[in-house]
Amino acid sequence: MKILLTGSNGQLGRELHRELETRAPGLSVYTDIDTLDLTDRTAVETFLRAGDFSHVINCAAYTAVDRAEEEKKQCLSANVDAISNLALFADELGFKIIHLSTDYVFDGKAYRPYREIDKPEPLSVYGVTKRKGETALIGLAPESMIIRTGWLYSPFGKNFVKTILELGKTGAPLRIVADQTGTPTYAADLAAAITDIILSGHWSPGIFNYSNEGVASWYDFAVAILEYAGMPERAAGITPIPSSDYPQAASRPYYAVLDKSKIKATYGLKIPHWQASLRRCLDRINQN
Repeated sequence: MKILLTGSNGQLGRELHRELETRAPGLSVYTDIDTLDLTDRTAVETFLRAGDFSHVINCAAYTAVDRAEEEKKQCLSANVDAISNLALFADELGFKIIHLSTDYVFDGKAYRPYREIDKPEPLSVYGVTKRKGETALIGLAPESMIIRTGWLYSPFGKNFVKTILELGKTGAPLRIVADQTGTPTYAADLAAAITDIILSGHWSPGIFNYSNEGVASWYDFAVAILEYAGMPERAAGITPIPSSDYPQAASRPYYAVLDKSKIKATYGLKIPHWQASLRRCLDRINQN
């Protein structure tokens, strides 16, 4: 077994690096844009042919959701061309791909958690390109696995948890959107699940959903972050607002809860509730 992890400097990439080296040390190669440009097909082919990989986990992506409305070409290149370049060689070289996708492929108009078989209706350039990346991968390498997730956070990089913690330390008033619903997902839990899948030896291609258990609005999430971080007064002072009071360039799905039944049944995963995972993440942040 030899694993290639792309996008290794991102939130999920760093958690996967940590998980893989703990549970299967020395079996993985880690790349990011500085060491392998996935939009360069020649470079990708050369790297893959020399690597003798059994698995490729693609965490690389363009994720600046609002900026993507202007930077359409860059977003398309990173989210479609890059995965196509990997997928082109999967069958020939005999490696399996796990590709990370997003709840933004849906329009958020559902009345129940989204299943893998529900029709994608993305609202934003980012969502459109992630869906195009999914279809390109399935067309070129049908034995691949796609994992859709959302509301990702970790102790690394920029994310909602770290932003709220920083704002909580200031005296500035906090106004947080309360009419968008999803599930906060701790990147360490997703990294553990991906590692479980690879080390299980059982490969089931197709699309899977993964997030933590439970449901929250961004407002609920922010309140929990500050309460668990020991700032209950700041948590109590947050003002819930509608999305219309916080205009953004890209449209977000109002409802982005994912049904995890398929991945739990296929791989026997036990998924923690988002509140328990948030506490674990905050403990790590405090330790650092």
